[in-house]
Amino acid sequence: MIIGAVVAVLFFAGLIGLRGAKNVTEAKSTSSTGKALHQQALKLKQDGQLTEARDVYKQIIAEAPDYEMIETTQAELGALNLNIIKSNIETPQTVIHEVQSGDTLGKIAKKYGTTIELIKISNNLSSNVIRVGQKLRVWTGSFNIFVDKSQNILILRNGEDVVKVYRVSTGTNNNTPIGAFVITTKLVDPVWFKSGAVIPPESPQNVLGTRWLGFDLPGYGIHGTIEPNAIGQQVTAGCVRMINQEVEELYDIVPIGTQVKIVD
Repeated sequence: MIIGAVVAVLFFAGLIGLRGAKNVTEAKSTSSTGKALHQQALKLKQDGQLTEARDVYKQIIAEAPDYEMIETTQAELGALNLNIIKSNIETPQTVIHEVQSGDTLGKIAKKYGTTIELIKISNNLSSNVIRVGQKLRVWTGSFNIFVDKSQNILILRNGEDVVKVYRVSTGTNNNTPIGAFVITTKLVDPVWFKSGAVIPPESPQNVLGTRWLGFDLPGYGIHGTIEPNAIGQQVTAGCVRMINQEVEELYDIVPIGTQVKIVD
């Protein structure tokens, strides 16, 4: 009986060892796959093949989620997605609009559900002046925003596809409201109205930072910050705070009417 027990122990120990070795082998394989694909994506990006690089980045996330540089990969993919959106590259989410008599950038943006800023960026326009016959690359994809308070992240999506993930700050004591909202106002260098006081944008006490994207729930929205070191914490009066550079990035591409969902 003792010999049988010893044999059984050794057998199961052997199984565990084999499984452990298999897991190590699989991890090494995943790492190798991720590294090879990452190098391929970087090369494609360097060569200006942005949509092809994007597809390889997506492949890394799908096939090598345990790759040791997965967070770097995700960050690079987010930046690349925005570069494609802001570029003049034609994609399934873009159209070429030929300017007609009576067109303005505002009318074109409204027609396609985009922003004046994004049209100007994509077409390298330095002013709002356009001419009849001019061909403009216009983004037609539908952005939406998802905020997860438990992780203090904001996810910018095009339909169901993740464009970029941002770290944000949310409300103290979990007081950022949950639910579905709509962006109804957009302001550059917003004035902060605090308990009857008017705090101008240039004031170091103005907590709104450089941009405001207000919800259809009065007093709440997404804005910049004067405390970038607090990003990632629950420190606000209820709004969603972003680093100024990143809220400016968001401001340029999401139009009024953009859907926002906030969850615990």
